[in-house]
Amino acid sequence: MAWQLEGTYFENCNCNMICPCSTSGLTEPGTRDRCNVMLAFHVDRGDVNGVDVSGLNVAVVADAPALMSDGGWRMGVLMDSAASQEQADALGAVFGGQLGGPMEGLGPLVGEMLGIESRAITYANDGREHSVQIDDAINVKVEDFVSPLDATGAGVKVSGVGFPADTLAAGHATASTVEIFGLSWDNTGKNSFSAPFAWSA
Repeated sequence: MAWQLEGTYFENCNCNMICPCSTSGLTEPGTRDRCNVMLAFHVDRGDVNGVDVSGLNVAVVADAPALMSDGGWRMGVLMDSAASQEQADALGAVFGGQLGGPMEGLGPLVGEMLGIESRAITYANDGREHSVQIDDAINVKVEDFVSPLDATGAGVKVSGVGFPADTLAAGHATASTVEIFGLSWDNTGKNSFSAPFAWSA
């Protein structure tokens, strides 16, 4: 096994809850003319070809057509400034899809790579609330949704999704501003998903 990553992730897009893009495997259009999405990852444990990447963060931002499978995505990647050059190169190869795995499948959909930047990333996850602060470029906070009709308080889950994990907790953003790589949006109140993830190749 060349690499493996385990950790947590969350995303926020400009779809209404629950995003049809993710839940349909990108075969149904989103609820807006364009899809604006941010995904943040925290690696609890990770090894990429012998390079330990545990404890590091990565974020991906993308602007895509409503039917994301049409391709032509404009995408940028933000690497944790706490990473050494060796760690950044290793994570960059995973999230760029060069080493196979889940991100490899997205490669043909990307029409324009907007860049890869190293930034200070603060990622937090308390199980139900998730947040990421990336300098002054990204501030996103999301909360998993718990139905008032559910006495268990377990929250709403969507299963059988596949990417970036099989089962995602549905929710919404309590704050969401992105301004980087020429992309700018505010997705406050819009869809979020969160989940533990485990990738390998």
